[in-house]
Amino acid sequence: MSSTPTPLIAGNWKMNGTEASLAEVTALAQALQNEPTRARVAVCPPATLVERASQAALGSGVEIGGQDCRAEPFGAFTGDIAAEMLADAGATLVILGHSERRSGYGETDAAVCAKVTAAIRAGLEPIVCVGETLEERRAGKAVEVVQGQVTHSLPDDLHGRAFSVAYEPVWAIGSGLTPSLAEIGEVHQAIRETLLARFGDAGAGVAILYGGSVKPNNAAEILAVQDVGGALVGGASLKAADFLWIIRAV
Repeated sequence: MSSTPTPLIAGNWKMNGTEASLAEVTALAQALQNEPTRARVAVCPPATLVERASQAALGSGVEIGGQDCRAEPFGAFTGDIAAEMLADAGATLVILGHSERRSGYGETDAAVCAKVTAAIRAGLEPIVCVGETLEERRAGKAVEVVQGQVTHSLPDDLHGRAFSVAYEPVWAIGSGLTPSLAEIGEVHQAIRETLLARFGDAGAGVAILYGGSVKPNNAAEILAVQDVGGALVGGASLKAADFLWIIRAV
């Protein structure tokens, strides 16, 4: 793994998108074919669109990812999706441990860790999300909480594998609020130190993304912060035009 990570700009569509939304993937793919970028670009649509999105992006360099997966490869888990199924549909990445999963579905670090292992098993590149609540931030525990999540959500299987970590303060997601640049830098530095302690020199090659109300008008200043190696973008990734502004900010 390179000691200088390639920036990654990943769009998380969450529970948004139908067949008509594939036009945005096509527009993004066409734009990037004519406008090279130094960042890797990924779109993570709902599972119903993964296969069709991968076809729409074929040959463009735009990667397609899933938004979650089950730890088990198969079984009686109605409504869930295995990492192998995502890979079979054309995904190459998967978002794991998003705060909406941690808070809304009670996912623990151990559960996220098991899902990361599953992603590796299926040949998917995990984007592992971490972040503190507003209460934890106000209590001065943001760095402690995030370092703990990084430590316990990443399995040893990641040694020598491609993955990224996304810092998403829970209170900033969808709120329009963002931490100060200094606060973002402090947490990203702490994540980098944790990765270096855990994975040695390879920890320098892991992209650390920032997520939480990333928009065209604030992307450039956020991406310029030390150790910010990309962005995990929510609502602004739903429209190719908005997403392209963020990609261009790298």
